Formats: sequence, C-alpha cells, structure tokens
Amino acid sequence: MAASWLLPGEEHAVSRTAFERLTQDDGVAPALWWFEMRNLLIVNEGRGRIDADRTSRALSLLASLPIVLDFEANEEDLLGLARRHRLTVYDAAYLELALRKGADLASLDTALVAAARADGVVLI
Repeated sequence: MAASWLLPGEEHAVSRTAFERLTQDDGVAPALWWFEMRNLLIVNEGRGRIDADRTSRALSLLASLPIVLDFEANEEDLLGLARRHRLTVYDAAYLELALRKGADLASLDTALVAAARADGVVLI
C-alpha cells in the first residue's frame, strides 16, 4: 500500500483513499512496517527506480503521517491466521492487528484481502 505513496508509477485508487483517510484518522501498523518501508526504499534504490534523495523525502513523509506502530501481536492468533489462510506471518501480522484493534485494513495483496474478507475485516 505505502509503496504507491512513495514510488513513481505505483499510483492506485485504493492507496489514494487510504492516504486520504490518514488526514481524518490515525493509522496503525505492525512494528515490522518500519522495516518493510526502509527495505522497499533501499531495494528500489538498488533497482535504479529512486535515488537517495527520494528515499530521504519518502522517509520524511512517512514520519509525518499519523501511523502508530504496534508491538503487541498475539502470537497464538497470528500463527493461527497464517495457518488458516496460508499467509506469511508478515501478512498475517496485518490481519491480526486489524482483528485485534477492530481496525479497517488497507492492502493491495490479494491473499491478505481475501483472508480479511473471510474474517469480516472492513477493507479500505
């Protein structure tokens, strides 16, 4: 989702809607999101899609967003979701968080969206 906020040519209507929601509501993401965002940027630097200046601006944008990192995943629920929906633990972390917090979920990942729908999570 955030890749479309940060990388050229990655625009998507769903991600635009999620970004606009952040002007009204705080967001929450699993702690791994911090690492995922930095990995996304450095990988795309290596591919020549962006440069270090773009990475710096992207990190500034992310820091300005009202997104709180969550460190409280319920391990049993997380692993159960990963098993039941055949998700990576990384993707299951987003679903577990949405279920635990009663939060809407913003994702462009097909498997994660299907799992969220199956578990009654509201999608952005």
